[in-house]
Amino acid sequence: MGAAGAAGAEGGVAGLALPARRGKDSEMRGYLIKIAVNAAAIWVATLIVPGVSVTASGPGRTVLSLAVIGALFGIVNTLIKPVVAVLALPAYILTLGLIAFVVNALMLKLTSWLSGAIGISFDSGDFFWSTILAAVVVSLASMVLNAFVQDDDD
Repeated sequence: MGAAGAAGAEGGVAGLALPARRGKDSEMRGYLIKIAVNAAAIWVATLIVPGVSVTASGPGRTVLSLAVIGALFGIVNTLIKPVVAVLALPAYILTLGLIAFVVNALMLKLTSWLSGAIGISFDSGDFFWSTILAAVVVSLASMVLNAFVQDDDD
């Protein structure tokens, strides 16, 4: 089979192969994995940081609450954090990026407020020190957990 035939079989144009398109199942699995990683990272923060808590009436409800909080945290980080990062660009430059800890704490505090608005008890702590420490723990835990999760983008 010639180059055009081989490319046609893969859905590309003569000699150029198009990347394989991810299916809806794969995309949904990716979202669920991200939610699970966020939920686990927030759970780790509740274990380590005093003042950070998720309160529910049993282990099943706690896991469900963590899953909803993980989803909310993902939405906040996807929609709001980029806008805040652009607006805070001068502060990122002046602080050599250390303002990122404060921005992450703000995103965690916003997630806490949103979860309270829908009836889930998530307290990210007193704003300054415990919330910043919680944001650091969530970031580190997410980084470690994401190292073990297979990425379908490759």
